[in-house]
Amino acid sequence: MRQVPQTPRRGRLMERGRVVPQRTCVGCRVRTAKSDLLRLVVVEGEIVPDPRGRLPGRGAHLHPDPRCLELAERRRAFPRAFRLPGPLDGTALRDRLAANAAQQQDGRMVSDV
Repeated sequence: MRQVPQTPRRGRLMERGRVVPQRTCVGCRVRTAKSDLLRLVVVEGEIVPDPRGRLPGRGAHLHPDPRCLELAERRRAFPRAFRLPGPLDGTALRDRLAANAAQQQDGRMVSDV
């Protein structure tokens, strides 16, 4: 019997010999490893970060970068990604990403966004 080489599964990325799940950033639309992106969910009409990936509901993924957030807001990507009507409040998310970016520029790394 002939052996067929195993092909990587669709939507996955090989990293150090291991298969890593991929997700697409709703802002810049770049496919990246899931661990490099921040998961977002909607709680009572507000977009909140879910760094542990445990909150219930439909999630969307975003690079923890204010530029990707701007792109997503300009493209009105959040209502489509969450499959919810109307605009969603992203002020808390915007403030957290701005604070995270400012801390990284100061040289301090923040582990929890």
